[in-house]
Amino acid sequence: MQDYKIFELGNVVLQSGATIREAKLAYKTFGVLNEAKDNVIVYPTWYSGQHYDNEWLIGEGMALDPNEYFIVIPNMLGNGLSSSPSNTPEPYNLSRFPAVTLYDNILLQQRLITERFGIEKIALVTGWSMGAQQTFQWGAAFPDMVERIAPFCGSAKTAVHNFVFLEGVKAALTADASWNNGWYTAPPSKGLRAMARVYAGWGFSQPFYREKLYLQYGYSSLEDFLVAFWEGFFLNRDANNLLAMLQTWQSGDISANPIYEGNFEAALAAIKAKAIVMPGQTDLYFPPEDNEYEVSCMPNAEFRPIPSIWGHFAGGPGMNLADVGFIDNSLKELLAS
Repeated sequence: MQDYKIFELGNVVLQSGATIREAKLAYKTFGVLNEAKDNVIVYPTWYSGQHYDNEWLIGEGMALDPNEYFIVIPNMLGNGLSSSPSNTPEPYNLSRFPAVTLYDNILLQQRLITERFGIEKIALVTGWSMGAQQTFQWGAAFPDMVERIAPFCGSAKTAVHNFVFLEGVKAALTADASWNNGWYTAPPSKGLRAMARVYAGWGFSQPFYREKLYLQYGYSSLEDFLVAFWEGFFLNRDANNLLAMLQTWQSGDISANPIYEGNFEAALAAIKAKAIVMPGQTDLYFPPEDNEYEVSCMPNAEFRPIPSIWGHFAGGPGMNLADVGFIDNSLKELLAS
């Protein structure tokens, strides 16, 4: 049973110049919008994730409590629920799906918030990984609308090293002969499995593997973890969708739009929202140093690394309870301020 709604966007012209006709934004809400419409939290999705993959951070007694807040999870373009290669009709289907930017995503999410719900102020935008990148973009694109932001394990601009990591992921996926330049008739499962193996070395930290923490979570060996967790993680994803979102990630830059015209420091300085920026202390592709520089350019931000050896996965999806507690407590503090 479908547990989300569709916001019909009509014809959407992207930054690339292409037009997605009858574009769709899938979203799910929790809680009730109050009369003043000032209890709003926007919580974008992450690379390969869909709205239900965000639900671990929502619950009674948590910062994102549906009894107090109206929480909107917009699914990013390319994730299989919003307009994506896998669900867009010809001719922009499959590998013809156009390039999408962070800015494209946030403009459409802002339309959802304002046109569908009549909301003028957002109490908090938060998200993990690419959700964090969208969080930064929200703060820069709509500084007078967003009161607080809390990006975790994600940066305002994709670093060159991060870009190179994604090139390895892309190469592994597309090396499968059945990939067929995106015109596959059956999933390129060998490529998806190879992609998972590449990702496995980056998603968690060296200490995580050194201490064999995967054994504490029901995996019987390292190989079992690589197959059951990592390969299983990507095998049920669509390859064209993964590549579309990967392109959005690689081009990630909150200043790459008509507002800031590539002036990254100006985009950061324009973020008025009170911010707690939480990198994973051992994140290998969104390292703390990137966020530390970004915070130095933001007028109202605190740099607060997550003290964890879980690498990028310190930020989700709810796997390590200590990290969940750290993020949740920080969100409570920010919302109370």
